Amino acid sequence: MDLAHNDKIQSIFSKGTCIGKKANYPEFLNQVELEKVKAYHETIKDYNITPLVDLKYLARHLGVKSIYIKDESKRLKLNSFKMLGASYAIGKFLCQKLGIHIEDTSFEDLKSIENRAKIGEITFVTCSDGNHGRGLAWTAKELGFKAVVYLPLGSSLIRVQAIRELGSMAIVTDLNYDNTVRYAIQMAKDNGWQMVQDTSWEGYTQIPKWIMQGYSAMGYEAFLQLKDLEAPTPTHVFLQAGVGAMAGGVLGAYANLFKENLPIITIMEPTNAACMFKSALINDGSPHKVSGSLRSIMAGLSCGEPIPMGWEIIRDFASCYCTCPDYVTARGMRILGGPIGEDTKIVSGESGAVGIGLLSIIMQKKYASDIREKLKLDKNSIVLLFSTEGDTDKENYRNILWDGLYELPSFN
Repeated sequence: MDLAHNDKIQSIFSKGTCIGKKANYPEFLNQVELEKVKAYHETIKDYNITPLVDLKYLARHLGVKSIYIKDESKRLKLNSFKMLGASYAIGKFLCQKLGIHIEDTSFEDLKSIENRAKIGEITFVTCSDGNHGRGLAWTAKELGFKAVVYLPLGSSLIRVQAIRELGSMAIVTDLNYDNTVRYAIQMAKDNGWQMVQDTSWEGYTQIPKWIMQGYSAMGYEAFLQLKDLEAPTPTHVFLQAGVGAMAGGVLGAYANLFKENLPIITIMEPTNAACMFKSALINDGSPHKVSGSLRSIMAGLSCGEPIPMGWEIIRDFASCYCTCPDYVTARGMRILGGPIGEDTKIVSGESGAVGIGLLSIIMQKKYASDIREKLKLDKNSIVLLFSTEGDTDKENYRNILWDGLYELPSFN
């Protein structure tokens, strides 16, 4: 069986270079910037703050004090957090063209006939496994622009159709994710389209930074929700990483918000696409890519090349890196879909449930006891996680929950 399905969880503990030292806090993710992102998103019609669910019974069952999980399946009926990045980045891009500041306008104002005449016609283009593409397609449709989304080999037809239903072109390539990004870049150059990608390369860093700011809204919402609940500061946060834009955005926000009281941060990746893990293992301060098929059911995380600005934040502030075979997230999907006691049911997709799956294995399985001890997870721990998507591939979701696909290997 493929190692992505049957390997053991691997971990590296590499205390962030800024933890306990004079920290290099990312200014573009400070609270002033977070408030700008929040204010802009709130100008979107029907915009909603997604639930922060308190899984009290599961926490008791796993032996920790509290488990809070952000349910992004409730984000604007888009079933994923990804629109946060696309909407903010495109908003910033349009404001730049108009010569205005985003805090001085609104999502609705950008639709005005006057502003559209000044902006002209634009076709936005991206590479996506599905969720980012859907967020881009939704934003383009709402603002009256065109969008083209290229998807890597093996992409779910259900996710492809969801993009097309929003009026955008969705084209599946015969390439892996990272090579599809390169293909999309070339198509943008050939056709005069505007790339909106959550990774960066030489000469292309501003839009990825705006996307990271957009993604940080998810973490900022959770921070404010915990304050409203008068809940203690989390002791542990689990963040899944693909290219590292979401993980870097949320972690950068938390580095600024929590300062010296930063929770223990664990970064999670699919076994076959663990570029953050590899970068931490080499430990020379630079990001390192992995190659190959990048195969995993965690399609949204199957990325082999880190975004440098995301990696730098992760390098500076994360404490632990874990590679996660597919059975880890499959277990998480079943746990959230079949809750204990009076806990709320959460429909969590393959890229969303990996945190709960990993936490459950760390707390319950003997072979992961060393990880549990090093993370200092115990009855006093307050854990925050992010279910970043719902059942974006409904057929695969049913197969995992109903038929038990990707069951735990016997060594567990």
